[in-house]
Order: sequence, then structure tokens, then C-alpha cells
Amino acid sequence: MAQNRISYAQLLETNNMMQTCSDETYWLCVTRTVQESKLFPVPAYMMLSYLNAFYRYPSLLKKIESRMSAEEIGDRARNMGMKIQNPSMGWALPGFYLLGREWLINMGLLKPTDAIEDVVYVMDFWKRFQLSWHRNDGHITNKEYGHRAQVLPESRVQVFHADMYDCVEGDELHEAAQTFMASASQYGFLISCESRISLHNSGPYKLADDREMIVRDFMDLSESDFPWLDDVAAGVPHNNITVTMAVKDCHFYLVDDWGSFEAQPEFKADKLVGVGLYTSDNLSDGYMPLGMESREALIAKFNELNAQVKDATTQLWKRIAAWSRDQMIDAGAITYFAIIKDLAHVAGVYDVDDWMKIDERAERFRPLLNDEFSRDALGELVGLVSHPSQQVMEYTMAMHSNKPVRMYSNIPYSVLAGEPYTASSGPVYPGITYLPEKKDAYTTTRGRMTLAEYNKASREFTPPTLTDKYRHLCDTWVKYNAGSELADEMYKLEQARSRNLKGKGSSLKRADVEKLRG
Repeated sequence: MAQNRISYAQLLETNNMMQTCSDETYWLCVTRTVQESKLFPVPAYMMLSYLNAFYRYPSLLKKIESRMSAEEIGDRARNMGMKIQNPSMGWALPGFYLLGREWLINMGLLKPTDAIEDVVYVMDFWKRFQLSWHRNDGHITNKEYGHRAQVLPESRVQVFHADMYDCVEGDELHEAAQTFMASASQYGFLISCESRISLHNSGPYKLADDREMIVRDFMDLSESDFPWLDDVAAGVPHNNITVTMAVKDCHFYLVDDWGSFEAQPEFKADKLVGVGLYTSDNLSDGYMPLGMESREALIAKFNELNAQVKDATTQLWKRIAAWSRDQMIDAGAITYFAIIKDLAHVAGVYDVDDWMKIDERAERFRPLLNDEFSRDALGELVGLVSHPSQQVMEYTMAMHSNKPVRMYSNIPYSVLAGEPYTASSGPVYPGITYLPEKKDAYTTTRGRMTLAEYNKASREFTPPTLTDKYRHLCDTWVKYNAGSELADEMYKLEQARSRNLKGKGSSLKRADVEKLRG
């Protein structure tokens, strides 16, 4: 038992953040998704993943911060299309953790006064990461920004804008890009056990009065963290692929904290008028262009990648077809729980047993997780919000539902007056898995590595634009220092691989970039 190691201000802020997450979780769950599958036991693996997150996230986040702060990782997230962007940090880190906590409270296995210091720390880590990653748009979540995410600095957006190739529906580039994105979406859906965790979108960015840009990331495509991609994905050369998409006469009015979008008029193929292609990770110096040296090379690259992901999809279907129910539950639960795993890669402290196993404390609940029980437990937890622990005073009108409910139980302030509480759920316990052990092969922008090599390289690398000299030179600073020697140096680092902006510096306006596209 711990006493008075937290302050009133900390509890006020933590409860505020939990309520903000509660409101958005309800909206996302009832308006944006169907949590069912004809192949995977989705509700069962989701419930198991929430428990795993509750028991493991606090210790694993502290392990990560022993090497690198949440703020620094947030800065690095703007430099790559890895899975520490939406939806993993925008919603999933607090969402998965708090849903695990709430279910345990509802079952009578926790009280709102348990693991309080864990809750405060997890929410504080999330806040610091989000504020750092979102520093260019100044928000914690996409919801705060009217459901949009403009996280990239001007120097990177200008390069994406400048180097896009124009296309129109029916031409060869348009067809190649659309075909690849369809295949990669299907592949990512299967990799992530029929969830959308391997794909997300950010933006929009305004390119002209009638054009906007969305940045689409496909993640965890190759042999890397997931055991079920060992050998199956050996022919996919890039673990993360980013497609920049320009659209005309179409406004993306919603890009939510799950990385989904909605547009008006509806985004259809005929709206796509420009594309670019990149790869990146925590070992790359920003986004590395793929096939961007010419229009013909880009068409060929899209077609090549399409063939590679289609072959991997076929091989993955064959593997999954032989899985037992427990293996399907493991893969799904690990996919969800490990959505924040790339935090550990960036810090260079990744351990397979930390992220690819089910903690023995969560494993105790597996016998409960038949299809019917899991479906009903999940539906009550995130849709109906009808568990006893979620009911509040009868005068309450919750956001969106107007019902007297709260998805996540607040921490009671009585602990500040001496009510006993427990500080933590404890360290990471041993884990189990029904899946094969992970092969020691990780696909990076520097080639395939062992995990020891990958961790060492991660600990030793700092992207040039994020060295101490440039890290805190934000867009506000650039506004008042454009054209200076230091600003030009920083922009030229981003422009080093650009086909059209190399060496142009920091004084360009959007119209200048459009002219340089040629």
C-alpha cells in the first residue's frame, strides 16, 4: 500500500484525460466499426488484449523511458511512418489500458483505488508523447482538432508536395497506385487478424484551393515483430510503406483517432490526382523515396510491390488456415496489445517476450473467452456502456448518448484524504504463447538484422533533423527565421533526397513549390 505520492493536480488531470478518452472511445466504437469476423474470434482476442495491456503497459513504458523520454520519441514519430502514430498512440495506448482496468473493476477484481500510480503514469506518458508528436498542430488528439492530424513540419510537407507525380483515373500510374493500395490494405487486414491496425491515414494538408493531401501508411508488412510473418513475408522488402495522395475537389472533413477518414464529396478513384511512395523506420533519415526518380520507375515500383504483397497474402492465408482457436486468439490479442511496440524499437529496448507473449495474469481469463461471453462483455463495455462499474448518478447526461454512464471509472479523490490505495499492478510477469517462437530476423531500412543488432543500431542513431542543433526549431521559429543560414541547413536536410527541392532551403511558399513540380 502506498500513501500520498500523488497530488491533487495529478489526479485532476488524469481524470480529465480519462474522461476525454471515454467520450471519444464511445463515439469511435458506435459510429466507426464492426467488431466481428467470420474467421477470427475478434471479441475474445480484444478482451484478452485489454487485460494484457493493463498488466504490462506501465512497466514496459517505464522500461522505454529508462532509455528515451516520451517527448523525444514523439519528436521522432514525425520523422517516419512506423506504428507509433495514429491509431496506436492517439487512442490505443490509453484506450486498451483503461478498457482492461474497467473490465477488471466491473468483475470485482480491482477497485478504482487500485494501481493508481500506474494509471497516472500511463496517462502522463500518453499526454507527453501526444503533445510532442502533435506539436505542429498543437493538440493532444485528432478529436481536439475537429478530427484532423497535421503533424508534419512544413519542410516535410513541401517535399511530399513537390515530388508527387500527377495522375488521372485510367492512366498507368493511377491504376498501379490504386491496385497496390487495395492489395496492401487486404494484406494488412489479414496481418492484423482482420483489424485495421496495419493501416492509417493522417492529414489533410491543403495543396491548393481545390486540392488536399492525405498521407497513408501501411505498417508491419515484412518479417519483423510478428511470428506469423516469419518466412511468409520474406519477399516483402519494406516493413513500412507510405503513399502520399493528392485529391481534387474532395475535402477530408474527418481523420479520426483510429486513422480512418471521411470526405465530402466521397473519396472515389476519380478524385485521386497525385501520388508519391516512401519507406521509413526508426533507423532511416526521414522518409526514403521508392521509385520516385521518374514516373516510369514509380509505376514499376508500385507493380513490383503489388506482386510481393499479393504473394505474401497467399502464403499468410495458408498459414492461418492451419491455426487453432488459441493461436488465433493469441495473434489477435498480441496484434492489439503490441500496437505500441515500436516505442520500444525507437528506444532500442525491444524484447520479444515483452511484446509477443500473453502475461500469465491475463492468461488466467482465457477459459472465459468463448464467442458468446466475449461478444456480450465487449458489447457492454464499449457499446452499451452497461457494466455496473460504468453507471454514475442518474442526473448525468453523457456526451453522445445522454445516458448516466461513464466508460472509464475515475480515480476517487478520497485517496488524498487518507483512503488506502495500491500503487501498481506490479512488474511484467512471465508470458505464454501458442504461436511458434519468433525467428530472429527484423526487416529495417538498413536491411535484415538480428534483434540484438536492431536494438544496438536504434540506441546509437539520431536522425540528423532531430539532433540537438535542430530538434527544437519548430514551424513557429521558421516563420520568423526563414532564409537564415540555420533554417536553410535544416530544410536542406529534409530536401536531400527530393527530386525537385534539393538544396532549395527554407524560403519557399506553397506556390513556389507548385511551380517547381514542373
